[in-house]
Amino acid sequence: MVAATWCAGVGLAVLTTVTLVGWIAAPRTALGPGLPGVFRTAVNFWLVAHHAGFSLPDGRVGLLPLGLVVLPGALLYRGGGWVARVCGAVHLRGAASARRAVIQAALALAVPYAALAGVLALAAATDVVRPSAWQALVACFLVAAVAGGLGAARAFGAVRGKRVRSGMGVLLRLLPARLRSLMTGVLGALGVLVAFGAVLVGASLAVHHAQAVAMFDELAPGIVGGALLLVVELAYLPNAVIWGMAYAIGPGFAVGRGTSVSPTGVFLDVVPSFPPLAALPEPGPAPALSLLVMAAPFAAGVVGGLLTVRVMPSPAHEAAPVWGFVSGVLTGGVTAVLAALSGGPMGGERLTVMGPSPWRVGMMAALQVGTAAAITAWPANVLILRRLAGRAGEAAEPAGRPARRRAARPGKRAEDRPPAVAPTRPEEPPPPPARRVSLVADPLEFEDPEPVLAPRKAHRPRARDPLDEPFPQEIAAGREDEEPGSSEPEDETAPPEPAPKRPERRDEALRTETRGGAIYILRDEPPED
Repeated sequence: MVAATWCAGVGLAVLTTVTLVGWIAAPRTALGPGLPGVFRTAVNFWLVAHHAGFSLPDGRVGLLPLGLVVLPGALLYRGGGWVARVCGAVHLRGAASARRAVIQAALALAVPYAALAGVLALAAATDVVRPSAWQALVACFLVAAVAGGLGAARAFGAVRGKRVRSGMGVLLRLLPARLRSLMTGVLGALGVLVAFGAVLVGASLAVHHAQAVAMFDELAPGIVGGALLLVVELAYLPNAVIWGMAYAIGPGFAVGRGTSVSPTGVFLDVVPSFPPLAALPEPGPAPALSLLVMAAPFAAGVVGGLLTVRVMPSPAHEAAPVWGFVSGVLTGGVTAVLAALSGGPMGGERLTVMGPSPWRVGMMAALQVGTAAAITAWPANVLILRRLAGRAGEAAEPAGRPARRRAARPGKRAEDRPPAVAPTRPEEPPPPPARRVSLVADPLEFEDPEPVLAPRKAHRPRARDPLDEPFPQEIAAGREDEEPGSSEPEDETAPPEPAPKRPERRDEALRTETRGGAIYILRDEPPED
């Protein structure tokens, strides 16, 4: 209730300020006597911003500007997020719980908001202007439910730390897979249609810019009136875009009873003095270039079919065209609703028919968009399933296969790659050197038993070198000097000296002692004989 009151109060404050400025600039009798008349007029503008019509003595006014919905829509969007955060619905887990929380937040905002709108509609009624109470209830409830639901969905996604750009993206993720794919296809196709309509209206305004300026000068609204007229023109710009979309689909739209503006021909009567209507084409046959815009529904069908099967491919290829056609039919239903909202009566007599025909626009859009989406969905579904199967096969390959594929890719020659280096074992550190134990004890520290030193080895004679032998001449001279019979045989050599006897090894155990960080080996002296 608090959020609904806040949204209604801020919207009324803004429109009351604009109305008060117009009341000061225009004759005071135009908006009613005194400030109560200003307030009633501001309430009527607030109800018109929700697309709730009103009645005049000459007839009913239903051609309402869709651009004014931005003001209450933005406030309700913030209010929906506020309700979701206060109620703690943003902390729920699971898609089903989140969907229920979003719906509950939207209803908690929409019900009291619609009740306030109904009360204000009854309070603002006069003998001249009588707003429709039931339209105020329905229109305000729908606007609050949609905008509040989107705001609650955005708050739900923002609490989880995700990057959220709009509530529509979060709302789509909360839907079931099949419904999400259909809604994505509808939004994609609708975006293409709206884009074609905007381009068509912009191009027509650029061509007929001089006529629009001349019509504006004829009205001579003044400074304040000119600013308010510019605001009204901008508010009716979304209506013009939807009329351009209806023109691209085929049925076109009407500007009064008995008129028609479509690619097949233009039939006009007296046009109201409103500058945006200067963009209407000249009466007569439509130019051949305008026939190209009739490709818009088929382009929208292609986009819608691709998005439908991309979000959720169908395992059976034959079912993909069915879902594409369903997406096109839903797109036709949405275009019919937009066509109904963009048009309506503008009083009595000739202006009772303004805008496109909802059922004609919806039927043509459903057939054209649905056919193109069905044709596109079949091959797109086959390609998507093949790509998914290929990715699944790559994921199932052994870990070494992708590396070999990368190595065999062209553009990297074997010479350019650095040679593979075989892994080497770390070298083992060398063993530490054996610690030499000194056998000689320090006489200052160890005096009782003296260490026994090992005997030295006997000296062996050096082997005779061949260069030490005498030359043959010396041998012959020596033989002459020797007496016969006194020479000894040359081959005889002196017997080797016997090696000294080593002391016998004693079997008794040695004693060790550690002093000053050194290890000493102690041996007892043999007893003297």
